Amino acid sequence: MAYAEILYDVNDRIATLTLNRPDKLNAWTNQMSDEVRAALLAAEEDDDVRVIILTGAGRGFCAGADMGTLQSAAATSGADRRLIPPQPLPARNGANPGFQRRYSYFPSIKKPIIAAINGPCVGLGFVLSLYCDLRFASDTARFGTAFARRGLIAEHGIAWMLPRLIGPAHALDLLLSARMVDSTEAARMGLVNRVIPAGQLIPEVRAYARELATMVSPRSMGVIKQQVYNALMETLEEATVAADKAMFESFDTEDFKEGVAHFVEKRAPAFTGK
Repeated sequence: MAYAEILYDVNDRIATLTLNRPDKLNAWTNQMSDEVRAALLAAEEDDDVRVIILTGAGRGFCAGADMGTLQSAAATSGADRRLIPPQPLPARNGANPGFQRRYSYFPSIKKPIIAAINGPCVGLGFVLSLYCDLRFASDTARFGTAFARRGLIAEHGIAWMLPRLIGPAHALDLLLSARMVDSTEAARMGLVNRVIPAGQLIPEVRAYARELATMVSPRSMGVIKQQVYNALMETLEEATVAADKAMFESFDTEDFKEGVAHFVEKRAPAFTGK
């Protein structure tokens, strides 16, 4: 697929998706939404890809919905139906229905998605970052929900996801005030995993992704990711029963045999994902 508003690259078993409207701080459009989804699905199906990085071109990650889209919605009776579709996307991967909406489907992608947040991460950009599996931020990144200052609400399920990441009090602070926070405060809240000097962000994120791609079973990563997100909807008993079943299934895989063999033989692993 040819992309107009993102860049897509695969190297070292890492797919990098770059939001590519740098003159607009990568403001989100319907076309960008479609292209990101297509690229994530392509990366998921590509056996040469084991890890996905999502970042932004220029000095921003994503400044939120394109203002032209918001102006159009404000001038139209009702909402832009492309911005807030009434029905879930087609079912996939046996994922929970909550992880199949227009912006909450990232957890249903089998491979880990790392957000490399290189600048402003606001509104819809903030939403996207929450649905990534890990968030690494530059020391110049800034975060804000924006919604309450636009007469909007906590969009696209983040009233559910954000408290689970940073707790209800921090979530309410960010949602009610819509204030901007820097990467240091974001890390203190638990919103980001790491803060990295701006010039080192992409190299360090790639180094982390490369370790996942070379040292970890891709099958294990896919199962563990699904376990973690499913467990958000399960009781401890349900999660334990599911884990026991998945563990016994793992015993019959090539990756389990390789995991034991490379450790005993003191060599680098050669996982196949099978």
